[in-house]
Amino acid sequence: MQRITITIDDDLLATVDQLCQERGYNSRSEAVRDIVRDAVLSPRAAKTGSGMCSATLSYVYSHGTRDLARRLTDEGHHHGVSVASMHVHLDHDDCLEVAVLRGPADALRSYADAITTQRGVRYGYLHLIPEEGGTQAEHVHEHRIIPSV
Repeated sequence: MQRITITIDDDLLATVDQLCQERGYNSRSEAVRDIVRDAVLSPRAAKTGSGMCSATLSYVYSHGTRDLARRLTDEGHHHGVSVASMHVHLDHDDCLEVAVLRGPADALRSYADAITTQRGVRYGYLHLIPEEGGTQAEHVHEHRIIPSV
């Protein structure tokens, strides 16, 4: 690791210190590293056309909206980028869904658009994380079926 020195005005330093306190950083260095990573990864993810990415898609939807749950499930099967998901009932009407995704960035954006533009879905957010190299082949685990005796 390299040590650097930066000059920062008092107001901005106070903001960094507040961020450290709010998020529980042990040092300013940890906070600044995360800020720089975010500044570098976010634009890189935005520019990643068909490069491989991992992602999370989080959204809130009204489970009472007619046929919405079926449409959301159909989109997941159609796009083939979903790795796992978690479903939480927030209250009587609303559910939170968090999907872990993997695939080409274009496909992930397309899937996110297909989900978040459905009537009854709101607060959609896609967080893309570019994979190193950006074009890696998908990692596949071999599954063996052991016959029962």
